[in-house]
Amino acid sequence: MRILVADDETEMTDVLEALLSREHYAVDIVHDGQDALDYGLTGNHDCLVLDIMMPKLDGLQVLRALRDRGISTPVLLLTAKSQVADRIAGLDSGADDYLTKPFAIEELLARMRVAFKHSEGSNIAKKTILQVQNLEIDTEKRMVTVDGKVVDLTKKEYELLTYLVQNKNIVLTREQILNEVWGYSYIGETNVVDVYIRYLRAKIDEAFGKKYILTIRGVGYYVKEE
Repeated sequence: MRILVADDETEMTDVLEALLSREHYAVDIVHDGQDALDYGLTGNHDCLVLDIMMPKLDGLQVLRALRDRGISTPVLLLTAKSQVADRIAGLDSGADDYLTKPFAIEELLARMRVAFKHSEGSNIAKKTILQVQNLEIDTEKRMVTVDGKVVDLTKKEYELLTYLVQNKNIVLTREQILNEVWGYSYIGETNVVDVYIRYLRAKIDEAFGKKYILTIRGVGYYVKEE
């Protein structure tokens, strides 16, 4: 993953570059807001670490400009300011998180990991059409089609199929499926996953004469992309 660090304090950027490189991140360093904006607009980074107090453009100006232009890369703001109003201004401008100097590198790494997860989840949510082979799921309309023909699914069948397709080519255990689709608090028959897989196979695999949902015996299920 590639990280952009923007801070006018060279001592700070030297330390962050060394520590992030040690964690196997590729790191780009800039020392003013204009360069940070130029780099950020390329969309080539997985996370931007921006100091608020920088020459030319401050971190908040950079952040607002990026968000105004549709750049959704996760942004962590760094500042010596600890006032609540400053933190709120950063978050309201579109920052994913906020760190007050001085901070531990472990905290920065942890907050970056959280930002990555939020970004991944957001990207999945924005993708309204999921596809595997000739099966399509329109998540906005909650509609499933195979070869253009609508497949009538119950709410739980739809949720199960969507989870499988979102994770296509990944074998999901029964426990993972149960927790994600039915929830951690589910109390009922433990074979409910197998039952609903059979329902889906009847409506999709058997109805259209093609195998979409595959079984790894003793492990779980997955949907394979051709």
